[in-house]
Amino acid sequence: MDSNAWDEIFRLLAAAGAGIAIGVNREMQGKPLGMRTLALVALGSAIAALTAVDYRGLDHDPDALSRVVQGVLQGVLTGIGFIGAGVVLRNKDSGTVEGLTTAASVWVTAAIGIACALAAWHLVIIGVVLTLVVLVGLGWVESKLFAGRGARNGPSNR
Repeated sequence: MDSNAWDEIFRLLAAAGAGIAIGVNREMQGKPLGMRTLALVALGSAIAALTAVDYRGLDHDPDALSRVVQGVLQGVLTGIGFIGAGVVLRNKDSGTVEGLTTAASVWVTAAIGIACALAAWHLVIIGVVLTLVVLVGLGWVESKLFAGRGARNGPSNR
C-alpha cells in the first residue's frame, strides 16, 4: 500500500473514533443512538467525502472538483437529517419534544466525519472537544439550573 492509502485509512479510523467518543456520552445518557451508530455516521460521512475528494479525473479541473465536493457535502449533511429526525419524538400530552440533542449529535458527528476525510485535524479536535463539552458540561449546567422544573420547562437535552 502506498502512503496515500495509509493516510486515507487513518482518516477513516479517526472519523470512526470521533463518532465513538461522542457516542459514549449518548450511551451513558441512555439515548437511542450510541457508539456504534455515531461511529457509522462519522465513518459514512468520511467515506463519502473521501470519495468526492479522491475522484479520479477531476484533479485537473478545480471547478468540477469543487462542485462535486459541494454536492457531496450538501447531500451528506441533508441526508443525515433523516437519521436525526428518526430520534425526535413529540409527546402530545405533555407538549414536550425529545431527542433533539441526539439528533444534533448525529448531525455534528457527520460533520466531524467529513472534517476527518478532509484532514482538517484542528477542526476535528476542536469539534470533538466542543461537542463533548456541550453534551457533558452543558448537560450538568442544565441539571443544576433547571433541577426544580417540570419536564415541560426542564433541560433541553432530551
